[in-house]
Amino acid sequence: MRSTEAGRALPPLPPSIAAVLEAPLAARPHATAIEAPSGAWSYAELDDRARRAAGALWALGVRPGDRVAACLPNDLDIVAAFHGAQRIGAVWAGIGEALAPAEQEELHGICDPAVVLAGPRCRLEVPGRVDPDRWARLTSGEEAAPQIAADLDAPAGIAFTSGTSGRPKAVVHSQRNLLLPGAVLVATRGWGPDLRKGDGFPLTILNLMVLSTLLAAQAGGCSVVTDRRDAGGLSGWIRERRVTVWNGAPAQLYDLARRSDLGLGPLQEAWSGGGDTSDAMREAFSARHGLVPRATYGLTEAPAVVSIDPPGEQWRPGTSGRVLPHLDVAAYDDEGRRLPAGEQGELRLGGATSGPWAGAWTPLLGHWEDGRVRPPDPGPVPTGDIGTVDDDGWLTVLDRKKLVIVRGGANVYPLEVERVLLAQPGVANAAVCGVPDDRLGQRVAAVVECAGERLDVAALTEACRRELAPYKVPEIWTRVEALPVNAMGKVQRAGLADLVRRPTTGGR
Repeated sequence: MRSTEAGRALPPLPPSIAAVLEAPLAARPHATAIEAPSGAWSYAELDDRARRAAGALWALGVRPGDRVAACLPNDLDIVAAFHGAQRIGAVWAGIGEALAPAEQEELHGICDPAVVLAGPRCRLEVPGRVDPDRWARLTSGEEAAPQIAADLDAPAGIAFTSGTSGRPKAVVHSQRNLLLPGAVLVATRGWGPDLRKGDGFPLTILNLMVLSTLLAAQAGGCSVVTDRRDAGGLSGWIRERRVTVWNGAPAQLYDLARRSDLGLGPLQEAWSGGGDTSDAMREAFSARHGLVPRATYGLTEAPAVVSIDPPGEQWRPGTSGRVLPHLDVAAYDDEGRRLPAGEQGELRLGGATSGPWAGAWTPLLGHWEDGRVRPPDPGPVPTGDIGTVDDDGWLTVLDRKKLVIVRGGANVYPLEVERVLLAQPGVANAAVCGVPDDRLGQRVAAVVECAGERLDVAALTEACRRELAPYKVPEIWTRVEALPVNAMGKVQRAGLADLVRRPTTGGR
């Protein structure tokens, strides 16, 4: 893979996440480090808040290697807590506020945290829960944590993802790999203190911590965080907060492309991440706002961004940008053989082996299972996606080997929805698939084989809402006499979407 950035050397990484603030503290301590819904902190203030958070966690009994879980909104506290946890060698894990109670409990059970920092939408009633009032009292004191020797390659964060089983997997990353994406993006895109990096995805997603506070600190710029998702709120936030680079979901860019009354102020880059970016949407957004969205392809196991369109307006139809120069991505056949550039196969990820970026990337540490890290299988990391990478590093995703449905940038795994449906009275069999949608990329459709005479959409919808996050609840329902199955009784998913009858939707 060739890259225009191949000759640009990677700057030295900070020796630890605890040290990521040192350079901007020395150069511009009173510059704004973060802006969020409840206020703003300078680098000096963020450093003080991180110190206080480290002391509070230590007072709660957290020690190196312990997990700290946060189920908090996008605001200042979650950023300070993340930095504080890293300063004492704890392993960070985010638990999404939007998840259903059973889903929050499942993630809690996997990572088994010593402490849960609980916000207003945290449904966990568990030992170690720390509510906002108690956290405020703890961080208002002068409790100090001891100096912990930094280890760049020790476990630092857990990111939850799922495979075809629909069960969450806990990907474990080192401090090195959490710092690396920001360093690469800052170097290859030429960012500096003028960067105002805007993020509206939940910071409980580990990749978003990587792309917000860690990235901005390495540029000496400002991380601008919001909890707004609607087009009007986003455009106002971008203008008022003077956001220069914003990372949004395809559905959000789609909405903004349809609104001629909304301006984007000083925005210089709009990234489209978390789902496929159609060529038509790119063209519509560009025509409306004068910016061509930068398509990205990301991976929890990387972590974060794997490929992205270059700065400016260059892009190629159907692609998801160019592979970043610290990575090596190629297609492989079913026997695990690397295919020539341009040929189609499963995309697999490794580190660059030549050029100034060689050896910068190290693989994920493994998966958190039964209280320990299970190392990954040797060799390039399978992505589960079918695609191509050409000689110039342009990456194209052709299909998803996994069954994942990407709805508005959020992953929905059919099997986890099917488990809920199959537990309901009157459901003999069920299969879930994605159907194309101009705005969201895909919507969730359920094809149900009934044991009785009718499909009770209202009852099934309510059952799903009790067990699943709202974006996972099927919006399109179809009854069939019998689902197509193979000789082993397994549902044949090829052509499943053709069975879907579109009119019966949930209206969201």
